[in-house]
Amino acid sequence: MPNDRNSGFTYTDKIGPDASGQTVLDFYTQRYLHSTRAEWQARIENGTVQLEGARTTSNTQLHSGQRLTYHRQPWKEPDVPLTFSLLHEDAHVLVVAKPSGLPVLPGGHHLKHTLLALIRDRFGDHPSPMHRLGRGTSGMVLFARTHAAKQTLSRDFHDGRIVKHYRALSVGTEMSDTFVIDTPIGRIPYPKIGFLYAATPGGKPSRSECHVLHRDSSNNRSLIHVNLITGRPHQIRIHLAAAGHPLWGDPLYAPGGGPISTPEPDPIPLPGDCGYHLHAHHLKFTHPITQNPCVFTCAPPPLLRTPEEQP
Repeated sequence: MPNDRNSGFTYTDKIGPDASGQTVLDFYTQRYLHSTRAEWQARIENGTVQLEGARTTSNTQLHSGQRLTYHRQPWKEPDVPLTFSLLHEDAHVLVVAKPSGLPVLPGGHHLKHTLLALIRDRFGDHPSPMHRLGRGTSGMVLFARTHAAKQTLSRDFHDGRIVKHYRALSVGTEMSDTFVIDTPIGRIPYPKIGFLYAATPGGKPSRSECHVLHRDSSNNRSLIHVNLITGRPHQIRIHLAAAGHPLWGDPLYAPGGGPISTPEPDPIPLPGDCGYHLHAHHLKFTHPITQNPCVFTCAPPPLLRTPEEQP
């Protein structure tokens, strides 16, 4: 459906104690910075925002437990690669390889143009991704097809029993052959979207183990093997940037692990912007039902291959 509009979507918020007493307009304006106050005002007035299933007003005060909905009208989604490769299929799990540029989950301007939508179009409504890859990241995503598989794999991810290795192309060649990055990762304030995950002293403990596979001195870049010990959002992009070696072509993260500064009025970079080179290369887990070991490798794109791996 690349040239068609989607069917629209209804976003639901349940009001918590922290928002009790706010007005409807203030609730949306303060939480969803992608739209202006005037735009939220218009949506409330035209009835696309409703409180408990009925029209409301901008000045209506909210109470804990209430439900607000915003129905977004159908829109044409950005073009993305609408393909994936199936590396493994059984009654309980799927291992899928996605291309760079395809989001895993709905968000922003993407609803049907996502890996989740493509998988559910083919396999029904039950498969759920057990982890995420950034839109610009290629490689393997593990899906659970049953509730039992999802519960077991969730525990395995939480307890660190699932192994994920990545290939990354980073700036610079002067790093050690082997190095560990344990910079904490957390939320920092960021325009338009409210917050951004970045390197910050108050963040959560994070660990990436890195090994240099190849140094390209003529282009001042290196091919890095990364063993992801923790799974924070954008961890590899943030960690390599924090170590002074941001991903080659990354439009968002600068040396130090924070966002790149852009002069106004240039559009600010966002987490979903592509351009960097990162690939989920190796996945190892115990099958949630059979308990058999499962090991999969997904061939990286040309820029993320060593000279010996080039055709």
